[in-house]
Amino acid sequence: MQLSPRIYHSFVRPKWFTKVYIQNKIQQHFDFADKKVLDFGAGTGANCTLCSPDHYFGIDPDSHRINFAKRLYVPYRFEILTGNQLPAEDKSFDFVLIIAVLHHIPPEMIQGYVKEFKRILKPGGRIIAIEPCFFEKSPICNWFMKVNDKGDYIQKEDVYLKYFTEDNFQCSVLKKFKKCFFYNELYFTAFL
Repeated sequence: MQLSPRIYHSFVRPKWFTKVYIQNKIQQHFDFADKKVLDFGAGTGANCTLCSPDHYFGIDPDSHRINFAKRLYVPYRFEILTGNQLPAEDKSFDFVLIIAVLHHIPPEMIQGYVKEFKRILKPGGRIIAIEPCFFEKSPICNWFMKVNDKGDYIQKEDVYLKYFTEDNFQCSVLKKFKKCFFYNELYFTAFL
């Protein structure tokens, strides 16, 4: 069952949770001041406040979540993603945020998106990703994620990184951590 955008935003992505597990980690490594950011899989827009409204663009295929984000974060730009091509010009973004999105996309579709990320990133641009991840020696968490997460494609670290290295990106794992005791999270960046 899909949660309504309001329930999702309030209980799955409350402000404190987003700040602790996503925004604080990103801000430790990256400065978005005056940088153009594409939030791929923006959902209800919880990460838009990392940027100024004129430098942020959030996209998601879920029209209900995008419409909710537009109402909640009025000055920010959100758009419904249709098709496989990103609605952006070549070399127009400094960063692409991918927060808990890849594990919802069938693996055979990801390579097309990686090519699109490559197309829209400015020289020196970076992909920033945080994804649920199966870790070695973590059977209880791996089982919990497999049973409870709505994403059907949680991967091991090497598979997530391979999505990008196959298209000549270099990857750097910034942190591996547990979220709420039961979720293993992989935080990495990819760059050309």
